[in-house]
Formats: sequence, C-alpha cells, structure tokens
Amino acid sequence: MRILLTNDDGVNATGLKVLEKIARTFSDDIWIVAPTEEQSGAGHSLTLTLPVRLRRLGERRFCVTGTPTDSVMMAIAHIMKDDPPDLVLSGVNRGANLGEDVTYSGTVSAAMEGALAGIPSIALSQSYAREGMGDTVPFAAAEAWAEQVLRPLISTPMAPRTLVNVNFPALPPGDVKGVRVVQQGLRDYGRLKLVQRTDTRGYDYFWFGLGPMISTPSHSTDLEAIADGYVAVTPLHLDLTHGPSLGRLAELYP
Repeated sequence: MRILLTNDDGVNATGLKVLEKIARTFSDDIWIVAPTEEQSGAGHSLTLTLPVRLRRLGERRFCVTGTPTDSVMMAIAHIMKDDPPDLVLSGVNRGANLGEDVTYSGTVSAAMEGALAGIPSIALSQSYAREGMGDTVPFAAAEAWAEQVLRPLISTPMAPRTLVNVNFPALPPGDVKGVRVVQQGLRDYGRLKLVQRTDTRGYDYFWFGLGPMISTPSHSTDLEAIADGYVAVTPLHLDLTHGPSLGRLAELYP
C-alpha cells in the first residue's frame, strides 16, 4: 500500500514524525509531501498568485512552499502522478480539529483534497490540555491509539468524496476510554480572541486566537466524545448543499 503523508504544521513538525511512525506499521511505501512552513488555519486554500516551489529533502520526502492543499495537489499531479497513493493521511495535527474547526483546518483540508481525487483520506489531530504548550504538546495518545483506530478504517471502503476526521483526547494512553464514531459538533460562536498590540513605530497590529471553548454539544458529537475521554471518529463529506432548503428556495423562483 502506497501512503501519502502531509500536514499543516510543516514538514519538520513533531506530529508528522509521529504520523510517519504510525504509517510504517501499515506499509514501507511512505511518501511525505508537506508545507515548508506551518500553515495552520489555511483551510482549503490554494496558492494562485505566487509561484509554488518544490524541494526534495530525501528519498520520498518533499516540501512545498504553499498550503496543505498545494502539497496534496503537488503530490498527486506531479510527484506521484504515475503511481498515485492508495491512502492519504494528514496530521498528526498539534491541537484538535473539532466542530466548525474543520472549515479552518489545513489538516482536514489536505484530507479533503485527497478525497476529491478519489483517494481514501483520513485526518488525525491530537488535543492538548492548555494553551501555550508549543512544542511540548504530548502525542502519546495518538501514538498509542492510532493503529487501532486506523486499521479498520483502512480496510473499509469509503463512500465517494468522503473523508474521516480523527481526534485523540488530551490524556495519557491508559486513560483513553475507547473510540466513538460521532457526528460533527457545533460550538456557539464566541471563541474569537483579538490581541491588540503596538509596534515600535506606533502602529497597532493584531493576533487572532481562540478564547476558552464555549460549547453546547449535543450527545454523540466530536466535542462531547473528546471531553469524555474518547477518540472521536467522524465521517465528513464534501457536498455542502443543505438539502432541506432546496425545495423551499426553489419556490422563490417559479
């Protein structure tokens, strides 16, 4: 099985090293094509107004000066075009991708791009306990549980244009309660945090961030599964059409 690995934390990220270790439990045919620099929050963006540069770092290992989507496109359309991957794994992201996070996430979007190409694709993310942990975020739960979570997913055919989003709780491996297959949750909008500062020339600038989670998760959502100490497995699809509104809106245009 030929596996393409990518992420949004950058080619040198700890989580990508963890993912490579996980992937090698399934295959020796591992290819890495990831962004040169961190691209967290890039979503499903594509670089169109700047040249994208590709650098070979080693055997089957490349970096791309662009987004996670650029990386997957480069892998499938150029690097691996004569023998495309059988599976795309994206991650392991430093931080959870739950609820509406998936719309911002470069990790999930890389898996989306794989799904658009007709390749089974899975995004993996590791929650952490508190802000400001930087490179000290522990990936122990992902390392210990990923093979158990991935093995049945890999052996099960996925519906066209779907992907699977996996999140690991911020717990020691022995404290993880198990695996739950759950739907995507939705938080109350209210997490945006703007940090305003002034540069040395007297001009204001801002950091975008996320404040404390404000959530109203229903039962059986990814938000609740992670809060309860489970690995959350969520199938996602790329058709954003809201079916119930089709008929109602059509009536507006007789």
